[in-house]
Amino acid sequence: MDLLTLLVLLVIAGICGSIAELLVGFSPGGFMVSIVIGVVGAYLGSFLAHQFGLPNILSITVGPEPFDLVYATLGSIILLAVISLLRGGRGRRFARRRRF
Repeated sequence: MDLLTLLVLLVIAGICGSIAELLVGFSPGGFMVSIVIGVVGAYLGSFLAHQFGLPNILSITVGPEPFDLVYATLGSIILLAVISLLRGGRGRRFARRRRF
């Protein structure tokens, strides 16, 4: 795997982590934390999908590495839900803007 492939995979994992943060409504940090959440969520989601024998859904191939977007996002959602429960919801909540 070359450097460009790694960077593209990290950006895609960061986007999956950010989508999961938006859906859960809990953000423990910035974009670097979103990348970590996306990478761990990708491993968690792929592991769970393999254990349940689920087919690949919306899988992309970057270089020689396949990356399943749906399972990465679902794994990130599960990871964020667990982190939110363990921390008691003390992370950054997404504030709603008031419109007058």
